[in-house]
Amino acid sequence: MPGHKLGRTTEDIRRELSALLRELKDPRTQNMLLSIVRVEVTNDLSYCTVYVSAMEGLDRAKTAVQGLRSASGFLRRELGRRLQLRHVPELIFKATDSIEYSANISRILHDLEKDDTES
Repeated sequence: MPGHKLGRTTEDIRRELSALLRELKDPRTQNMLLSIVRVEVTNDLSYCTVYVSAMEGLDRAKTAVQGLRSASGFLRRELGRRLQLRHVPELIFKATDSIEYSANISRILHDLEKDDTES
């Protein structure tokens, strides 16, 4: 049963962090399309690794991660309040380029599709 509770808690943290991203007033996190790609929580709920991606690329995601790190106290407090957790895990943010990567694959597939229809 611990796996089920951990999975549910992980999804709750992901959902609430996505909502909280829109409320942040840090200029490093505004004016860009940020997405939480994956959330990993340790078994004892002491650490939570959050993978963040930006549509504008990896450099913008790294800038956003700096802003998220400075707002981690606010984010932890809000997570604890919204999810009513006894112990809120320490948030560790990491930048990833998965949105840019998937957009590039989509572009390549779309170009291949065009070439097939022209032939």
